[in-house]
Amino acid sequence: MLQIFTSPPTSKTSAYQGEPSLRPEEPPPAPRSQAQPGNEILEALPRLSKCDSIWQTVLEDFRIIFERDPAARNWLEVLLCYPGFHAICLNRFAHWLYVRKVSVIPRLISHIGRLLTGIEIHPGATIGKGVFIDHGMGVVIGETAIVGDYALIYQGVTLGGTGKETGKRHPTLGKNVVVGAGAKVLGNISIGNNVRIGAGSIVLRGVPSDCTVVGVPGRIVSKQGIGCPLEHAQLPDTQASVIRSLWDRIEKLEQQLQDLRKETRLL
Repeated sequence: MLQIFTSPPTSKTSAYQGEPSLRPEEPPPAPRSQAQPGNEILEALPRLSKCDSIWQTVLEDFRIIFERDPAARNWLEVLLCYPGFHAICLNRFAHWLYVRKVSVIPRLISHIGRLLTGIEIHPGATIGKGVFIDHGMGVVIGETAIVGDYALIYQGVTLGGTGKETGKRHPTLGKNVVVGAGAKVLGNISIGNNVRIGAGSIVLRGVPSDCTVVGVPGRIVSKQGIGCPLEHAQLPDTQASVIRSLWDRIEKLEQQLQDLRKETRLL
């Protein structure tokens, strides 16, 4: 008589292979602890998105040059030969270190940028996206200055203070502001959006949006919204108009003097 010996099941899985419905349910996996790599990646995502935002800002700084400068012909020329773009890129890195309370290095980067480009931007200055510094030699931007998005700044411009004040002591420029060559904007004042400041002007008071300012000291000569870059040849010559009015006044007084002389001779 043939006897078949069966060995006992070696595990729970083999014991229930014949009937899957009797197989016990496996417990759900334990949640990840704080030390596991998955959470580290999630925590790093905001930092990665912030880096992406900085990169997009630099790309916008690069793109706006082709829109504002007709002499920009190819990307390699802009990348290598535009000191305004170099100065802004260096400032963005220096500002990133400055807001994190890193000592010395931000100022050193600013100093190197001034030596290479002739543009001095304090690492504490806040520069918006799409800002274009054309030519740039002699541009000075102070520590607490704020420059809005898509501002256009020509050579010799100073965004400075008026003394030895502490705290916010430099100007705030709105969006799409154009500052002509050699203009000085001084003190803790606010310049509105779409403002145009003529070449050589000295602005000591705040300016509302959509205005044109010229002269020393700066005076508002136009109040209308203009979204295009500054055309220096189309700015009104306020000094010429003042001289013309004085000349007309002198001619009128000379005519009155001649009339009085004629009357005295008749007497």
